[in-house]
Amino acid sequence: VQLVESGGGLVQPGGSLKLSCAASGFRFSDYAMTWYRQAPGQERESVATISPAGYTNYADSVKGRFTISRDNAKNMSYLQLSWLKSGDTAVYYCGVLGYWGQGTQVTVSS
Repeated sequence: VQLVESGGGLVQPGGSLKLSCAASGFRFSDYAMTWYRQAPGQERESVATISPAGYTNYADSVKGRFTISRDNAKNMSYLQLSWLKSGDTAVYYCGVLGYWGQGTQVTVSS
């Protein structure tokens, strides 16, 4: 299993970013994908999950601001981050089957 996240960066409060996760090494269309984040000094937390069929679930802290999606033909998962707050600053990871990628840093600051 290989997962490679990209798309992070520095953004002002209220801004947006779109994160991408390129997956390989498993039958992507058969598995739910989850995006996690880990802020400094905190435990990794689940942010959003999408089932193989596209059903989604979000942490209360991001509901209405983040959107998870997937493209089974491209073995890709995405996380659209909108209305970002300083509390969203973290390293964001995609995960499946107990594997995570290297993460992508999102920093929200003015």
